[in-house]
Amino acid sequence: MNPLVSELKVKVVDTLNLPDVTPADIDETEQLVGGKLGIDSIDVLELVMMVEKEYAVKIDSKELGAKVFANLQSLADYIGRNAPQPVN
Repeated sequence: MNPLVSELKVKVVDTLNLPDVTPADIDETEQLVGGKLGIDSIDVLELVMMVEKEYAVKIDSKELGAKVFANLQSLADYIGRNAPQPVN
């Protein structure tokens, strides 16, 4: 598994304070928003802030956010392509 995906699983659980979810519970190809994790638009805003702070990557439109947060793999791919410094 991509090390960035593994890292993001931990960050999603921590950022969203998901007490009943472990990083291993998250499938990187499963729908993030509206999926089994129950991530909603407020959660997405928290994730956007985490991504911008941790990886210096901007997600500056709703349309881009919908693509980036389709699943964890798409988020990792976006960060990998757009981070100013190489990420794992």
